[in-house]
Amino acid sequence: MPQVQKANGENPVRTAVRFPMKLPLTIQTPEGELHAVTENISANGLLFTCDVQPEINSRIEFTIAMPSAIMGSDTDVTIHCIGRIVRHCSREGQKMAAAMIDEYFLKA
Repeated sequence: MPQVQKANGENPVRTAVRFPMKLPLTIQTPEGELHAVTENISANGLLFTCDVQPEINSRIEFTIAMPSAIMGSDTDVTIHCIGRIVRHCSREGQKMAAAMIDEYFLKA
């Protein structure tokens, strides 16, 4: 069973479909840049693994290239996202963090 730490004891409602995808990710945090790998992505957020978990409630920014096959387009779609960390967990020794996406912008 994964260990979970949530923001302010909240239990964010997970209504969006999650897509299991392992994509490299560079995350900008108040503490600096982190390199991560996504575990799953939804319209509302993502779960990722990284060596250092950003603080719960901290603001993050990242740009992700969504594969064309998933997006139904001829080319990958690049999306710039602004969000916040809502929980931490660990599974099989891996540190994970979940982020809620507050804003996103498609990039040409």
